[in-house]
Amino acid sequence: MGIELGMITIDCADPRGLAEFWTKALGVEVDQDHDGEFLILHAKKENGPVFAFQRVPEERAGKNRVHMDFGTEDMEKEVERLVGLGAKKLDRHEMPGFAWTVLADPVGNEFCVAAHGG
Repeated sequence: MGIELGMITIDCADPRGLAEFWTKALGVEVDQDHDGEFLILHAKKENGPVFAFQRVPEERAGKNRVHMDFGTEDMEKEVERLVGLGAKKLDRHEMPGFAWTVLADPVGNEFCVAAHGG
């Protein structure tokens, strides 16, 4: 027994609009669109995480209690690309051997981008 990750679902007011940012950010396409109320993206790779967006009536309030962390070979270049797509750079953190940048997607959901290997 046990559980395994099925998908990561992000609540939002406009699932299609937010999916437009994330499909470009992740380099994937929408797999399922349920009348704009619930969208599921293709997984980036087999057995990789699946992202979904569902319409909710309330606005996001406060800081995310859970967020996504992404890794890349060239953090600065990737952060610049994501900002160009509509993300907002919030902060940068460094500690010996590890650095990451905190960003927010177009509706304010925070996520991090770190350099692989430090």
